[in-house]
Amino acid sequence: MRKVDPERQQAKRRQILEAAADCFARSGFHVTTTAQICAAAGMSPGNLFHYFASKNAIIEAIAEEERRDTAAYFAAIDDDPADPLEVVLSFLDVVMVFASDRSYSRLALEVAAETLRNPVVCASVAAGDADMRDGLAALLRKAAARGQIDPELDPVQSANWIAALIDGVFSRLALDTGFDPAREAPMLRRVAGRFLAKPGRGI
Repeated sequence: MRKVDPERQQAKRRQILEAAADCFARSGFHVTTTAQICAAAGMSPGNLFHYFASKNAIIEAIAEEERRDTAAYFAAIDDDPADPLEVVLSFLDVVMVFASDRSYSRLALEVAAETLRNPVVCASVAAGDADMRDGLAALLRKAAARGQIDPELDPVQSANWIAALIDGVFSRLALDTGFDPAREAPMLRRVAGRFLAKPGRGI
């Protein structure tokens, strides 16, 4: 009996996910066919279906991977950062770097659209969103305790509004071809900083 090589299996899964992500970003999830994914991955349909039962299973895996990445990002933040407000603003900088990648932003919009149709994708996206908002709220509590932001702001509600700003970035990319995240990143940082600032103090 042939032994299973976990590293080889993981590499094959990664190969498929990367090829599928490129196809979904370029053509959209529903237009992309499994044949196109196979061609991009350089493998046969039988090989692809050995790792993923369907095209839906592939986008579900992409959504779950994004959730894990979000959780890992916030888990890696120091429990007691010296400047929690800067950690929040730096996260927005990271978001804008990802938004500047057109393939990533298009894929993000495809995944978001699938939340309305696929409950597995919806669950992964919702869990990742909750991890992000929880992480931001925890940082905002620490920033308030250090006197960096308006102490009257509710950290959970404020985190929700920061999440809404992030959602708006990707929606703007879908509607406005002239919107440049790299150019707009300093403005997002300023908007968030002024929203959070103590009365009479701007950032």
